[in-house]
Amino acid sequence: MKKIISLLIICTILIFSCEDELDIPIQSAISGSDVPLNSTFINTQVVAAYAMLDGNRDNTNVWRAAPSNWVYGEVVADNAYKGSDAGDQSEITAFETFAAAAQNSYVDYKWVSVFEGISRANVALNAINSGIESGSLSAEEGGAFAGEVRFLRAHYHFEAKKMWGNVPFVDETVTESTTNVGIDVWAAIEADFQFAIDNLPKDETLREGGANRWNAKAYLAKVHMYQLEYDAAKPLLDEVINEGPYSLNTFFHDNFDASTNNSAESVFAVQYAVNDGSTDSSNGNYGDILNHPHNSPIGAGCCGFFQPSHNLVNAYKTDANGLPLFDTFNNSNINNVDPNDNAPSGFPDDDSFVPEPGNLDPRLDWTVGRKGIPFNGWGDFPGLAWTRDPANGGCYVSKKTVYRADQQGEVNTATGWATTVNAINTNIIRFSELLLWRAEVAADEGDLSTAVMYVDMVRARAANPAGWVKRENGANAANYVIGLYADNGDFPDVDFAKKAILFEYRLETALEGHRFFDLVRLGKAAEILNAYVDGDNTRSYLAGATFTPTDAVFPIPQTAIDLSGGIIKQNQGY
Repeated sequence: MKKIISLLIICTILIFSCEDELDIPIQSAISGSDVPLNSTFINTQVVAAYAMLDGNRDNTNVWRAAPSNWVYGEVVADNAYKGSDAGDQSEITAFETFAAAAQNSYVDYKWVSVFEGISRANVALNAINSGIESGSLSAEEGGAFAGEVRFLRAHYHFEAKKMWGNVPFVDETVTESTTNVGIDVWAAIEADFQFAIDNLPKDETLREGGANRWNAKAYLAKVHMYQLEYDAAKPLLDEVINEGPYSLNTFFHDNFDASTNNSAESVFAVQYAVNDGSTDSSNGNYGDILNHPHNSPIGAGCCGFFQPSHNLVNAYKTDANGLPLFDTFNNSNINNVDPNDNAPSGFPDDDSFVPEPGNLDPRLDWTVGRKGIPFNGWGDFPGLAWTRDPANGGCYVSKKTVYRADQQGEVNTATGWATTVNAINTNIIRFSELLLWRAEVAADEGDLSTAVMYVDMVRARAANPAGWVKRENGANAANYVIGLYADNGDFPDVDFAKKAILFEYRLETALEGHRFFDLVRLGKAAEILNAYVDGDNTRSYLAGATFTPTDAVFPIPQTAIDLSGGIIKQNQGY
């Protein structure tokens, strides 16, 4: 697999500090008259800007800035519990209960990593401009490189905007801390993506998995979707869906397999590589290093975090027609082995366990590890034996970042304690998301037939029995029943359509880091998350948790405010 990043090259060539990164902007510069500002050198600058996509600055605590946003996008929402035991990484519990503070090291680490990426993009952009001015770089070469780094700068600012709301926009001209008050960051992000669209080559990609005109258009559409600017998003989505190079994979699970990285469905993803000569496979996915079954043969067995919630698992129930149960899915938990589940559906973790007999969406068992279900070639998931502290995190494990058994030693790192580090790319945008965003636009317009068409395109892929989890004898691993809306009366009205699309997006992208941000952008966070914590009687620490409007953004780290001399202001309410 061709690799975007090479940290060994970056660390020896780039001339900037990675230590004092909390000030805005990071003080970084190319110095020395003998620096060759040609395409070879500029490429190393661009590669450095790509390298921060994984949030990894030093192979430590990377989960705090994981590009999968498993803490900020999933544990903060209704899709997952922190998992593991209560005392390990206890700062995450503050996010889970909507009580994160500005002193929490997680927001600190995330802020540093995001703005480090912005700084690297700006360093590259200044080098590009200098190269063009000196004549050592052609305008065509410089324009393409600038398109890449402005795409990346927009991505990093988008991450910051999602997280903190009020953030500064730091471009290549900024030399000191700048305010985050009264700044229209959205407009600046849009301008960067538009520049990428206008300057990247029309018919080629400069590097595998990198920025190109098509994914820049898709990302710009995503920016408009986050502002509910449907009129602006619609033509971009139509162009990428109908004319672009992307399509749905034949099978849902191919989106979470190292052997099918950069598939037709991958619009933009963080690229990983292991066993490539970097220190402890630094180019692998360190952000999700904790999120594997504990005490299992998978890697070193670490570490039992990021456990799917009962609410998420229940959401995959379907009715007799194979459609979701929007309002009643969480009335009871499916059959499970959670020791804290006192509902009638709870079963012991022994031979008396009864598998769930009800109808289930087949995407469930590619998303979640459940007792008795085949687990990526590692045998049937055994239940509580592969969970670190089931009394704290429950009985399920996340599955999308776990490599296949027949890939061990090839796609996971063979060095250090972190043998769960692997080369499964982190999806930032998948083609199925574009289809569901286009359905959302259609629903807002009252074009219900178009909305149904796009939702059913996603569901039809999931309904292909060849892509369901199977037992060794070829039988389906559970009672999978999934239907299409077009076969069951379409969408009766706009409200139903919007509910169906939000629900479908959850089922399709669960545990990929989007849930919390999706609820916030649609104004649904308070309604859904407060109902979630009120209805979960299995995790005692959720009792009394309340989501308020302040919780729609995270606190800006106090260290950043202090280092800026108070120029950066805290979000209201923190």
